[in-house]
Amino acid sequence: MASNGKACVVGSGSNGLAAAIVLAQAGFQVDGFEAEQVPGGATRSMELTLPGFTHDFGSAVFALAASSPFFSKLPLKDYGLEWVHSPAPLAHPLDDGTAVVLERDIDVASAALGSDGRRWRVLMEPLVKNWHSLAPEVLSPVMHIPSHPWLLARFGMSALLPANVLASRFKSERTRALFAGLAAHSFLSLDEPLSSAFGILMAVPAHAVGWPIARHGSQSFTNALCAYLATLGGKVMTSSRIDSLDALSDYDLILCDITPRQLLAIGGRRLSETCKRQLKKFRYGPGVFKVDYALSVPIPWKAPECARAATLHLGGSFDEIAASEKAVRSREHPERPFVLLVQPTLFDPSRAPAGCRRC
Repeated sequence: MASNGKACVVGSGSNGLAAAIVLAQAGFQVDGFEAEQVPGGATRSMELTLPGFTHDFGSAVFALAASSPFFSKLPLKDYGLEWVHSPAPLAHPLDDGTAVVLERDIDVASAALGSDGRRWRVLMEPLVKNWHSLAPEVLSPVMHIPSHPWLLARFGMSALLPANVLASRFKSERTRALFAGLAAHSFLSLDEPLSSAFGILMAVPAHAVGWPIARHGSQSFTNALCAYLATLGGKVMTSSRIDSLDALSDYDLILCDITPRQLLAIGGRRLSETCKRQLKKFRYGPGVFKVDYALSVPIPWKAPECARAATLHLGGSFDEIAASEKAVRSREHPERPFVLLVQPTLFDPSRAPAGCRRC
């Protein structure tokens, strides 16, 4: 296809904006269509509770975006994006009133994990030191011949294991709980193969790059992507709902950053009957229930080190988190659900009125 063609992207989430930028960089004239009044999809910020409190509608912590092989190469800083790092990427409070903290520095982390420090270092340090080589291998959207096969093999030896098997290498229940919270990002049962991969892929960038938040909210990430797209000649049109792909007949290429059901609804004759059947059979993953709070004071954690982290995993021990994830995987409601908590205003005061805090 000629690179001077016309292309459009339906939906303006971060994936859709990334696709639009790639097309614009390749020379396409790109238009984006967004049904809502503000671009971003799940990467938006808005006043969801009280006036003056800025909440992230969906994504809040960018564990992989800051070191993404794609996003990290874009000049987003020039368009207002500023990453904010809390002193520690993650804290995991426990029932005894203490917390295990994942420190960013691998040496400090190893010391903090005590008897498991050496095992943590052996597992993580080679991948941390080579993260910028590993990231393109494991985050690539296409199958490819590895550029670093031995590094990828080293990752795979542990990543293929169920999280409960890998966690059994640690002596301390505290370390096992920490790893359970990391692996729970997979939405897999922690006794399933590959569940360790997610735990490792959350821990390694925490050490290598950190888990930043975007100053002024996730919307600033979207705004920077839109601004950079504009310099390439692309534009995003908001309040522009697409009810049928037939309305986009003037474009040589159409990409959709929407859900399978949404694509089925607007696809019409543009989709083959085989494609429609596949979309109808698509099985959605477990839902997420999100609560936003406007707080007058910071959360009074029993463990003071919790105030050093923007992200907290609330789920207790490895066994408790494993039980929660197994229930979700079985399409059941866990009695004690695993909770991701973010307290960004401790490190970005612009998100709340003076003297207030929010999470």
